[in-house]
Amino acid sequence: MNVTCDVRAAVPSSEEGRWLARLDAVPPLGWLALQSAALWPHWRWAAARVADGSDDPLGLAALAVFGVLVARESARLTARPDTRWLVAAAVGTAAATAATFFLPPLLGAVFAALALACAARAFLPAGHAALPLLGLSVLALPVVSSLQFYAGFPLRVVTAQLSTWVLQAAGFVATRTGTAMEVDGRLVIVDAPCSGVQMVWMAYFAACAVAGWYGLRDRAFLQRLPAAGAFVLMGNVVRNSVLVGLEARHMAVSESLHQGIGLVVLAMVCWGVVSVMRGGRRDVV
Repeated sequence: MNVTCDVRAAVPSSEEGRWLARLDAVPPLGWLALQSAALWPHWRWAAARVADGSDDPLGLAALAVFGVLVARESARLTARPDTRWLVAAAVGTAAATAATFFLPPLLGAVFAALALACAARAFLPAGHAALPLLGLSVLALPVVSSLQFYAGFPLRVVTAQLSTWVLQAAGFVATRTGTAMEVDGRLVIVDAPCSGVQMVWMAYFAACAVAGWYGLRDRAFLQRLPAAGAFVLMGNVVRNSVLVGLEARHMAVSESLHQGIGLVVLAMVCWGVVSVMRGGRRDVV
């Protein structure tokens, strides 16, 4: 009986070996650049949305931090990427491509951003946190105006109701109807800029940036992330209550005072988020 077997098929030819060597020689940043180029239609849409004034350019800060976090690990990027994250990147890329035909541009851009973040995570060392990168990739998109459209009204209602209770506790006669408040007989409307959407963006940007910079583990990041929402809610209620209280006392609230109070509260909210994300260094990768 002849028990020999032909193993030649399992051995790559010299030409195949050369191609494999060329593929292995491509640096990880090169692969990321190629994927980013493949997703170019989504980046072009995002740039056009910012350029025409449809959205705030806040995403540029998230994009810059995303780039810094990946570049900082460039010396540790592996030539043997994690297959699971590569599959996730491929699925995200396919979803982003299909979205150009069937879904709104923003949703396609979200798929594209997540796909690129998954590809970046695939080349990072094992155990590296992924959620901060995923969060920054989405925050890099022009999402503020969409958040204002979909979440602005509910946030304004919640802010108005909580502010009503705060002012009542402070001795004011306050009631709420929709997003309007009547305080000591004076009608005050909680308008779109007071919804806190930009504060939401800033708080979650701070959370993702700090967690990514200090290498906070994904589990710890998720456990601390609700604190960002709580800080935003408290900060927005404090800002709204102070401004409404001043107006109810018939005090002239200038634009500079309005902006100043908002900036002080925003700084306090971001400081709280940063403190929470930096706490407990044992949770760092």
